[in-house]
Amino acid sequence: MVAFILLAVIGFRMIHESIKEYSRRILGFLNIKVLLILSITTSIDALAVGLSLIVLDISIMTLAIVTGIVTFALSFCKSILVANSGILRNRVEALCGIIPIIIELRVLLDHLGII
Repeated sequence: MVAFILLAVIGFRMIHESIKEYSRRILGFLNIKVLLILSITTSIDALAVGLSLIVLDISIMTLAIVTGIVTFALSFCKSILVANSGILRNRVEALCGIIPIIIELRVLLDHLGII
């Protein structure tokens, strides 16, 4: 629940920041408050994944390789889209804020037994 709330806040902030003009977003994005929230959220997610791996008996090496490949592919695609089109930049960054919200919403609904 805590991870969902923190990632939802970060996702909504990413969407909000994608709407602002580009120069203001660059200046205010990487401040200590944002980095602290991101580090806490990452730690909570890592804890949840670690505990899930123990319960599900999944190979950590396979999971790490798949996660690395997917993360690289998505980051590469975002870089290409943003670099080649200034028009798409805000939409791509808004999409990058929507994706974690959807993922965490699905996890939350699954844990609550709704899905």
